[in-house]
Amino acid sequence: MGTVARVNLFPTATTADESARGAEVAVLPVGSFEQHGAHLPLATDAVIATTIADAIAAAYPVLRLPPITIGCSHEHAEWAGTVSISAATLYAVVNDVAASLRRSGVPKLVLVNAHGGNYVLSNVVQESTSPMALFPGVEGWQAAHDAAGLETSLDSDMHAGELETSLLLHAHPSLVRPGFTEADHLADDRRHLLTVGLRPYAESGVVGRPSLATAEKGRLVLASLVESFGDTLAALG
Repeated sequence: MGTVARVNLFPTATTADESARGAEVAVLPVGSFEQHGAHLPLATDAVIATTIADAIAAAYPVLRLPPITIGCSHEHAEWAGTVSISAATLYAVVNDVAASLRRSGVPKLVLVNAHGGNYVLSNVVQESTSPMALFPGVEGWQAAHDAAGLETSLDSDMHAGELETSLLLHAHPSLVRPGFTEADHLADDRRHLLTVGLRPYAESGVVGRPSLATAEKGRLVLASLVESFGDTLAALG
């Protein structure tokens, strides 16, 4: 089983700390609780979103919120342990958080999303009447992919592959179970994913090449994302 890693899901700042910081931007990590093959934990996306948010908070004067740890993972429902909430619930929770932040003096919000199935977050940002952004976007992930020299394309590396395994090898190596070097599986044609779920395309739950993952690639991915966040801050105004 191995040693269980300690993940800093919950920020420990006090209200006095945040008053002194005077942040105008909050970052909200959004993940999921879904299968990631046999080598990564169910909480992988929440851990990754929180890891990115932590790195952002270390580099920029933002309020780092605790993560939303369950998202829209219906395409993974056939695997043990997966839990989902509806898109409507996630939509409502994020909007409630944004409204509460505005009341406490933080007018801008960035959703740090690490689960591709949380499609509704794009609509939340699109419809928001207060400054809000979704990070990383496709461009940010692609820039990080290129900066780290990842060998599997973003489309092919869909789930529990080179990117996600590299990030955990860097930030939380004890969460990566043995066997990832033999877990590669590609399924580039997933045209009916939303209709039939992932299982018909990947019995193991893996779509990607985790065998290519390294801690150094994970470090470079994270560094690139932190740099890209500066553009998101600028766009918020």
